Amino acid sequence: MKTYNGKKYKINIVTNDAENSILSVTDKEMDRRAEKAVAIAIEKAEFCNKPVARYNIKTKQAYLDYGNGEIKYVR
Repeated sequence: MKTYNGKKYKINIVTNDAENSILSVTDKEMDRRAEKAVAIAIEKAEFCNKPVARYNIKTKQAYLDYGNGEIKYVR
């Protein structure tokens, strides 16, 4: 259970092994569409020379990735 603003929420993390038994066909289709929408948004931002927000797992920091190769970490 996770608490947010005084309310408790239950979050289930679905592993690849349990995916078929937990997620419905509709859920899988919705996930696929969401992943595709994000990929297209990132591609569009890169094409328009806009920065893309990313996250460095090793340093645990967010940063902006500019099309010219420049990277600026967010404070």
